[in-house]
Amino acid sequence: MRSKLYAVIMTLSITLFGHTAYAKEWQIQMLNYGSAEQGGMIFEPAFIHAQVGDTVTFLPNHSGHNAQSYVVPEGSQQWKSALDKAYTITLDTEGVHLYYCPPHLMMGMVGMIQVGDAKNQALIDKKAPRLRSKMALKPERMDTLLNQIR
Repeated sequence: MRSKLYAVIMTLSITLFGHTAYAKEWQIQMLNYGSAEQGGMIFEPAFIHAQVGDTVTFLPNHSGHNAQSYVVPEGSQQWKSALDKAYTITLDTEGVHLYYCPPHLMMGMVGMIQVGDAKNQALIDKKAPRLRSKMALKPERMDTLLNQIR
């Protein structure tokens, strides 16, 4: 009887809490300058392939940055960090998050988080060109991000 109860408790625990036990904590730096090939005004890393239950913290390493969602998976909430403040999101839905730094969008400061499968690929394909058209510098960064979706 005791071993059956233990098995039921373990199965229930894994079912309810198993995804959080292996959740990863990601950090994205908001930088004025990256490497020579990256140039200025970047998110580092610019692309993350995460899993449901992971968290992402945006860290403003230089002043004047924040992060704002542009496209989120269906069922997720749009988000926006305060200027010069660290901000954490929990990734609770599969799909792709396309985000940008509002003060530096013109300079090509965009990033992407893929959570599991790209279930909202059609929406990303539709909306990414609109955001790209607002990038006066480094618009190819959007192409690089889109090419990383799997």
